[in-house]
Parts: sequence; C-alpha cells; structure tokens
Amino acid sequence: MTKLWNDLKKNMKDWSTAAVEKAEEVSKIAVAKTEELTKISKIKIEEHQLQRELSKNYEKMGRMVTRHAKDDNMVNFSGNQEFFNLVEKIDKIQVEIDAKVLAVQRIKDEYDLTDKDVSAAVSKAEASLQTDENQTDFEPIVETSPGEASEGEPKEE
Repeated sequence: MTKLWNDLKKNMKDWSTAAVEKAEEVSKIAVAKTEELTKISKIKIEEHQLQRELSKNYEKMGRMVTRHAKDDNMVNFSGNQEFFNLVEKIDKIQVEIDAKVLAVQRIKDEYDLTDKDVSAAVSKAEASLQTDENQTDFEPIVETSPGEASEGEPKEE
C-alpha cells in the first residue's frame, strides 16, 4: 500500500511539473502573439491615417481640376506646379501605405498570425482609440447670470 501511495505522489509531482512547464510555454506564446498583434494594430492605425491623408489629397486635386476646368477651361496640367505637387504628395503617401502593408504581412508571416487574429486586435485598438478621443479632461461649464460668480472665482462686492 505504501508503494502505491509513493508511486501516486511521484506521478502527481511529474504531472504537475509537466502542467506548469506547459502553462509557461503557452503563456510565453500568448505574450509574444499579443506583442505582435499590438505592433500590427499600431501599424494598421498609422496606415488608416495615411489613407485618410491620401483621400484628402485626392479630394484637393479633384477640386483643383474642377475649378481649373470650369473657370479657366483648362484640362491640360502639364505646366501647373500645384498639380504636380499634389501628384508627388499622393505618390509619397502611397509608398508609405505600401510599406505599412508589407510590414504587417511580414509580422503575420513571421508569427503565423491569421487575418482573423489581426482583425480582432485592430478592431479593439480602434475602439479604444475612439474612446480615448471622445474623453476630455475638461471641467463642465457652469452657466452663471451676469453678476454671479462661478465656484472658483471670488465674488466682487
């Protein structure tokens, strides 16, 4: 009976040691994936900001082209510096966006992350960013009648 008890204790120690090692391994993998998902989220948000900037530049270019076509009956922009500056800006932003997309793909490939993992992480990051933008540290405005003092102000007599 004692041998059975000792064998059972030994097996329990072995199992618990194996379980702890496996838990450590899983937690290390989870931490690594979380770090990479955080990096991807940051890059995706930067990419989104660049996309917005790109859209603004396309809109600006469209307004300029429309204005010149309508007002000056000009549809050839070969000598227009403003047009070429916008084209140059657009190209530069597109190169930055392409670099962000490649960086995300590199991280996904390196850490074997799926699009589903990335989408979930990015959604969470964007939601927290939205929440942060909507919060303010301002005190509420208290309206006072003329002659009344608000809470922190001394009242003139």
